[in-house]
Amino acid sequence: RIIKTVVKTFKYFFGLRFEVKGLENFEVEGPAIIVSNHQSMLDMMGLMEVLPDDCVQVGKKELMYAGTVGLIIYLGGVIFINRKSTTSAKMVMAEVAKTMATDKVKVWVYPEGTRNCTGDLLPFKKGAFHVAVQAQVPVIPVVYSSFTTFYNPKKNLFTSGKIKVEVLPPIETKGLTSDDVSDLTDRCFRIMRETLFRLSGRPS
Repeated sequence: RIIKTVVKTFKYFFGLRFEVKGLENFEVEGPAIIVSNHQSMLDMMGLMEVLPDDCVQVGKKELMYAGTVGLIIYLGGVIFINRKSTTSAKMVMAEVAKTMATDKVKVWVYPEGTRNCTGDLLPFKKGAFHVAVQAQVPVIPVVYSSFTTFYNPKKNLFTSGKIKVEVLPPIETKGLTSDDVSDLTDRCFRIMRETLFRLSGRPS
């Protein structure tokens, strides 16, 4: 909670405003997989605007060494994945499933697998959706509007701006099997992409 409060104050220094919608969709009993798009470290501030108390995150191991940001993420209870090792990633996702079931927590995953500030989505990796189906828990999509109008590291652009965050209704997985993972992944991708374009004022 302390980390959450501290990080939320950063938005005032960066001149960011957040418009949040759909928080009631987090109100599901028991575990769930939360998936969201990932554009930059600014996501961390948006995350703290909506992060449920009973939630842990999954992130790439390299973030542990990202100075102050890495420390904040570490103290926030992130489960780290070595994305260069398929075996390690699978083992961690298995551990995520176990933690989720044992501690009755929600798990926040970035299915694109890396930061992407193009204004669109990268293809989703299926690990989170495999876990959701195996555990028979709902998937809750969360979408941030595009940062491209005020943040572009390649062009050294960073001004104040408004970020819209929308929590979408849960997608049930009860009754689904491993054969349905690809369709579930595609369905989430389509819904989130349409929402990203809508929130960003971009034609789909």
